[in-house]
Amino acid sequence: MKKLIYCCKEHVEYALEEIVNESEMAPILKQVEADKLSTAICEYCGQVAEYVVAN
Repeated sequence: MKKLIYCCKEHVEYALEEIVNESEMAPILKQVEADKLSTAICEYCGQVAEYVVAN
């Protein structure tokens, strides 16, 4: 099952670690697409997300 975590720059390390711990695979890190910037929210603090981390 694919997991996506939206996160801000401050919490990107937490998201990377969470994906590695759950899937034991290298995570994929991408910047949030420009058309989703206003709706993507960091899952850790509620700020605007800059990155999406996936397995």
